[in-house]
Amino acid sequence: EILSILSEISGFEHNEITPEKNLAEDLEIDSIKAIEITVAFEKKFKISIRDEDIPKITTVRESVDLVKSLLNTNKSQ
Repeated sequence: EILSILSEISGFEHNEITPEKNLAEDLEIDSIKAIEITVAFEKKFKISIRDEDIPKITTVRESVDLVKSLLNTNKSQ
């Protein structure tokens, strides 16, 4: 589902999006698209991503790890 969001917003195909891809350099995600992705993640997964965490997400893997971490945090509350 994360890849679907990244694919839809970046315009790249699923098979082009690998864990090590850099969001800005490889997938051409600018600050506006980063906000769109963040909002999409928050809506889809019912999580809250802090503004200060957004710049820390530079790769596909980091975005997956952040979503997983927030989902685990929500489950334990």
